[in-house]
Order: sequence, then C-alpha cells, then structure tokens
Amino acid sequence: MEADRLLSLAVAVAAERNFQGVLRAIVQGLASHPGVALARIWLHLPGDICDSCFMRNACRDRTQCFHLVASAGTPIHSPGEDWSFLQGHFRRIPMNGLKVGSVGATGTAMLIQDVASEHERIARPEWVRREGIRSFAGHPFISRDKVLGVLATFTREPLDDRAFAWLGTFANQAAVAIANARAFEELDRLRTQLELENAYLHEQVKEGLAGGEIVGQSPALKEVLQQIDMVARTDAAVLITGESGTGKELAARAIHDRSARRDRPLVTVNCASVPRELFESEFFGHVKGAFTGAVRDRVGRFQLADKGTIFLDEVGEIPLELQSKLLRVLQEQQVERVGGDNVRQLDVRVIAATNHDLRQECDAGRFRRDLYYRLSVFPIELPPLRNRLGDIELLAANFLDRASRRLNCPKVQLTDQALSQLMAYHWPGNIRELHNVIERAVILSQRGPLRIDLVLEPSEPLARSSPARFAAQVKEAREDSSGSRVLSRAELARLERDNTIAALEQSGWRISGLGGAADILGVKPTTLASRLKRFGIERRR
Repeated sequence: MEADRLLSLAVAVAAERNFQGVLRAIVQGLASHPGVALARIWLHLPGDICDSCFMRNACRDRTQCFHLVASAGTPIHSPGEDWSFLQGHFRRIPMNGLKVGSVGATGTAMLIQDVASEHERIARPEWVRREGIRSFAGHPFISRDKVLGVLATFTREPLDDRAFAWLGTFANQAAVAIANARAFEELDRLRTQLELENAYLHEQVKEGLAGGEIVGQSPALKEVLQQIDMVARTDAAVLITGESGTGKELAARAIHDRSARRDRPLVTVNCASVPRELFESEFFGHVKGAFTGAVRDRVGRFQLADKGTIFLDEVGEIPLELQSKLLRVLQEQQVERVGGDNVRQLDVRVIAATNHDLRQECDAGRFRRDLYYRLSVFPIELPPLRNRLGDIELLAANFLDRASRRLNCPKVQLTDQALSQLMAYHWPGNIRELHNVIERAVILSQRGPLRIDLVLEPSEPLARSSPARFAAQVKEAREDSSGSRVLSRAELARLERDNTIAALEQSGWRISGLGGAADILGVKPTTLASRLKRFGIERRR
C-alpha cells in the first residue's frame, strides 16, 4: 500500500464527524486501493444475538464480542455477492475467536503474508482460492489503552512488512477518529435529549401544576402522603385513582421527587389526547420516513423517560387494541421505534392515573386485565375535596396568594363569610374547581374582601318548604306585559333576601333545629348565619 494514499485517507477520515460516516470512509477508502480485495471493521460491543449467532458454540463468554459494523470490497470471481453486507456468517466473532477475535482480545496486530500456505488459520479456504487472496492484515483500534475494535484487510497482492507498518499507523489514526465520532454522536444525543426535555417537560412542570406543592392537613390527605412516602422509595408501578381535579398529577410528581430518580425527568403523557394513529410514535418514537409526515427522527416518551419516571395520565383512555403494545414495553422494558429495527433497553418507572374504575372496565372488556395488574402494583386513591373540608382554608389561602401575584391583582382578604361559602359548597370539580373559583373571585373583588358569592353557584336550592311562594315570586319578576325577561343579579339577590326573611318569620326567627329557618330553606345553620350577615338581616324587635 502506498504511504501517500494512506495519509490522504487518514486526513479524510479525521475530517468526518458522523460515526457511521467514519466507518464507511475507512473501509471504502481502503477498498479503493489497488490490490485490496476486502476491508472490514469489527467493534467491541455487548453480546446481543447470542441465541441465533452462528458462532455461539465457539463463544465462552456470551456477554461481549466483536460486531461487524462496516465492510467494503470488490468481488471478482463471486458474481452477485455484496461484500458490504453486514449480516453474514461472520457478523459476530467471539473474543479470541478466529483471527479477528485474537487480534481484538490481545490488542496485537497480525500479518499473514501467504494465507494459502496457512489453511488452519483461514475460516474459508475456498473463498481465498476463488478470489485469489494473498495476504491478511489485522490491526486493533486502540484509544486510551482500550481496544475499540479490529480492522481487517484482505489483499490480492502480497503485503510486506513496510506496507503492514503503514497500515498500522493508519489504524491508529482511524481509532482516534472513531473515538471522536462516538463522542460527537453522544454529545448530539444528549443535546437532543435536553431539547426534548425542555420542550416536553420544563414548561408543563411550571404551567401544568397550578397548585404547586401538596397543601393540607386533613386525616384523609395525611393517609395519602404516608402511602406516597412508602412507595416513593421503591420502583414499583403506582396507579393513582380519584375524581377529576383531585390532584393526581401532583401526587405523581410527589412520588417522583421523593424517589431515587428525582434527578432524572418525569415525563407526562395525557393518554386521552394522543390520536389513535400516532400512539406508537408518541410513546415509542419513529425514524425518518416511517410514515407520511415523519420528516425526521423522533424520540418517544418512554425513551425520554429513561432512568426516570413516566406518568401515564388518563390511562383508561388508551384504546383496547393498543394496550397490548404498552403491556409488552412495560414487561420487557424495551422499545423499538416505528420504522426502526433497533431495540433499545430502558429503565423506566411507571406511574399511571385514571378517574375510571379500571376493575369495572376490565369486567366490561374495555381494559386488559393483565395490563391493569401490571399498572396497579401499589394503588393510591385520592379523596375528593368534599371529604377534605378541613383543607379548604389552607388551599384557598394558597391559591389566593398565587392568583394575586400571577394575575397582578391587588391582594384581597379571605373573610369568614367567604370561607363559610366555600365550606358549604359540594365541589364537584374538586381542587381544580376551587382554584378556578379563587382566581375569578380575585379578579372580580378588586381590593375589597373576597366575594365568593359573585362566582360560586349555590349547591343547595334556595327554598325547600315554600317552593310555591318562591316560584311565584320568580315568575312574577321575570314576566311583564311584553313577555319574559332575564333577572339581574341584584333582582335575584333581592328575591333571595325576601325569601330568607319569610322563612325566619315562619319559624319565629328560630334559625336551627326542626322547623327552624335553616330547615325550611334546606341549608345548614352556618350557611344561613352567613347569609344573614351578607344581607344585613337582623331580628325585628
């Protein structure tokens, strides 16, 4: 081999930054030299196909071997053969196996000047005779005292010691290029990972969790926090159930933040918002050209959550025909991108949430039972807000402070009257509805006390014992000579005040007890007391 051509090739290889581009440049550049029949590269990698490997019987340690990653050559007497094919008989070579395995295991170069005379060291003598192979040269790729792989060259012209030495110098330079390309590839991967984390995670952490930290001291909440502390130290799958708005995502983040994975991402997926046809791409990723619109490679949510936690919100909304794909990934901790052929091993902790009863969904045939058991290793049920009345004051004060700062509104006061109104409401939307009510009240109150009555619909009927009288009043106020009209807020308040006074007079101004005004109106005595204070009603003497 000519030294000048090898030097030019070394420069071209060093200029390449893409890992696969470096490998191709090495073998194709060598194969273009006169007299070179075949050039191949094997890299030292973990064993991956041991059950189907052609050389598994010769492999003592099936945890690592040499993988064929690049090949180029020019067949003369083997028409139809593709010497760039990487899946042939020698796609994997064990440590110390054949010439390549010996070079890689020892880190020592090997030269066979006349392969025809050394049949015992040649795996395919008939191929050597047919293609007129004269010499073999094997050089290790060594970087920082570590063998990265092996460069093997088969020539139709005899190799002398001088050419063999020049080839060794080239292999040393090529090893540096391979190590650098791997480093560049890893940097690109980390950069892409960071960009995806920023896009998928960081914004939703700040924007999606309006409640911030878990707030409350009620016995029901303390029990949930105790369960969170117990399971957070493990990697067990957790299924969080509860009504909509009870803070399931907040509980998932609390589990992640208390776990050993806290420094890795928590990836949130709203399963109800993922289109059926994009389910696999969203969860597992895709390669460029896998389907119409796949203009670039995309990392799936599971791969993004590697070494971290994935939170599958609304998991009960996953279509039945796609649940088997999710189950397979959970069982094997492996994903394969849509359109790709590489299986990636993952380490992901799974937390799922739903407001459905998944047991009933399993009985109805809408949810796989095996998937349910895989997800619900440790179930946690979040209590509704109506069972946490003692936490309403803390939650309201927390939301009030946040809303005043976020909405740039003057801070308003949480009065006893406003608190009693919040306590009397049944909160079908739970904590999410409470947060919404506080924000609207802050906007409408404007510097004064918090006016919950301006935004909160009453949860009890305004009258119970005298519905006919109250209905007649409403009807009379709504109708005039020209037809019907909508009552204003002031008119409704006047009607409610008059109805309250009527109930007090009927009960002899007795508020509580059987036959009292609160019983007549169908409200709690504390609610009636707040109403009297709001309307300024005092007992007539």
